[in-house]
Amino acid sequence: MDLPVMPPVQPMLAKAVKGIPDPAKHGGLSFEPKWDGFRCIVFRDGDEVELTSRNTKPLTRYFPELVAAIKEQLPERIVLDGELFVAVGERLEFEVLQERIHPAKSRVDMLSEKTPAGFVAFDLLALDDTSYVDKPLAERRAALEEALAHLDGGPCFLTRTTTDPVEAGQWFEEFEGAGLDGVIAKPLDAPYVQNGRTMMKVKHERTADVVVAGYREHKTSTPEAPLLGSLLLGLYADGELQHIGVSASFTAARRAELIEELQPLVCPIEEHPWGRWNEFLTANPDRIPGTQSRWSAGKDLGFTPLRPERVLEVKYDHMEGRRFRHTAQFKRWRPDRDPESCGYDQLEEPVSYDLARILSGGDHHE
Repeated sequence: MDLPVMPPVQPMLAKAVKGIPDPAKHGGLSFEPKWDGFRCIVFRDGDEVELTSRNTKPLTRYFPELVAAIKEQLPERIVLDGELFVAVGERLEFEVLQERIHPAKSRVDMLSEKTPAGFVAFDLLALDDTSYVDKPLAERRAALEEALAHLDGGPCFLTRTTTDPVEAGQWFEEFEGAGLDGVIAKPLDAPYVQNGRTMMKVKHERTADVVVAGYREHKTSTPEAPLLGSLLLGLYADGELQHIGVSASFTAARRAELIEELQPLVCPIEEHPWGRWNEFLTANPDRIPGTQSRWSAGKDLGFTPLRPERVLEVKYDHMEGRRFRHTAQFKRWRPDRDPESCGYDQLEEPVSYDLARILSGGDHHE
């Protein structure tokens, strides 16, 4: 394989914003639906095809039907950024897509026929001998539309876009019923910045990808019938795993399943990023789990440490300082994410207020 842009490529990322952003404040924006699948960079050089994930790991072997489709539908030499998805009926189904990541070739082959995947392209990194990563989005999009103008009926698609924020708002409301989870906004003059949060995403709920770092047992748990009570969650900041909150509220059956599923990750506290927690005699609740505070006096705050290798997507309502204000809701595992890539930069930034304005009951005009 010899392309102007070669693997590994870290996809460009998005930061969460509230509401459809105003194009006039960003020098012009292109809006597109936010697909609910696996981020994927496609490299094709003739008969050679490679699919890589958001964390640059190979996906090629899991989607043989797409490799064949790429050879049939895409230009001979091209590098694309896009999304792998599985549709069941008229909806995207992320859980069905997750099933495709399986070590057994026989199962992969079976699922490729039973639940075939699609690929939707939304950015162009290279075409023939030309790299497009340093070119503005407007130029990349025009070249992408020309290169993929022949696509019709899939399984490879070109995402739709609009520069009209009103239409983007309609998409945000209407497309949710099809399993899409929001809208992406991209500055028209921006180059392709690997791993840079230069895009904006508007989602129907606040979610975060967090690292599972440990668990506490449920109050009804017994040695004969262990039950998980809550998951301890973390995010990375300055290279260190910080405690951000917990996820709980599972059914009894799910508590039993989770505690069994997590046993292979159990590790000695001395080998855990939070191994120093028991050295703290005073509270440090924003950072270290298991420490006492005036609200937790008398409670057992011990936890079972887990190697921080698994990523979980959770739903949350608000942040309070550097932690979730309330218990986060378990949504789904994210096997496509590296734990080290889960940081605070993915969270919505709270709106800043002037306390004097709030206390005065009105605005100060300058």
